[in-house]
Amino acid sequence: MAVPTLSGHSGLSLPAIGLGTYSLDGNAGSAIIADAIGLGFRLLDSAVNYENEGAVGDAVRRCGLPRHELIVTSKLPGRHHDVNGALTTIEESAMRMGLDTIDLYLIHWPNPLEDRYVEAWTALLEARDRGLVRHIGVSNFLPEHLERLRRETGELPEVNQIELHPYWPQAEQLAYHRENGILTEAWSPLGRGSDLLANPVVCEIAARRAISAAQAVLAWHVHKGAIPIPKSRSAERLAENLAIFEISLSDDDVASLDSLSRGDGRLADQDPAVYQEF
Repeated sequence: MAVPTLSGHSGLSLPAIGLGTYSLDGNAGSAIIADAIGLGFRLLDSAVNYENEGAVGDAVRRCGLPRHELIVTSKLPGRHHDVNGALTTIEESAMRMGLDTIDLYLIHWPNPLEDRYVEAWTALLEARDRGLVRHIGVSNFLPEHLERLRRETGELPEVNQIELHPYWPQAEQLAYHRENGILTEAWSPLGRGSDLLANPVVCEIAARRAISAAQAVLAWHVHKGAIPIPKSRSAERLAENLAIFEISLSDDDVASLDSLSRGDGRLADQDPAVYQEF
């Protein structure tokens, strides 16, 4: 089954699922990423702080697909939010990947205590104007941060990648994104490090529909209009993740998964209002 796409306010279209590449590095990581591309993944998610941009670029070159069929993403770390530092970092990302242009570049975290994220956004706008990147967005930005970008630069990000899973469903943030045409990507969509995939509600839905627990959760993301970015080293699991578009959850299934929401549902207490990442 072909992977559908979602479009945002700028006309950017992204596949409705992406490949997380955190810890997929070196020759072994590149091979896994290339295999995932062979299975059908077209959206690849990396970051400077993942220290694997080289492996991602190597996989892109070895996969055999035309370059325009892939959307390669990286992210700017908090230590380089100044304009000159950000532009140099983006240039270095492209060099490490061995690519002329990076398709999508995000600010990894707003780091509001440092309060230089507007400056970093200005650098991304310039990088796009210079052709270093094709599309720009952010990660872990709250609506208040996004509104400030619009107010001070006149432009909203095309993408916001946020923590999103049934324990932390972020209904208000999703509604804001929908209203403003911002594409939502979901990191840790399967609740990494939690008991989400063993939760009785998830397991009951999976058993009743003869699918895996991971497929049930990823299908929930699809229903929410979010783009999950799961990671796996297993070809079997990668293929299962791509098969979620053959699954249609009922409204009752979605409501049951929504009911898992927790007030402290973040996996690592990383509140973008105060969290600092360098």
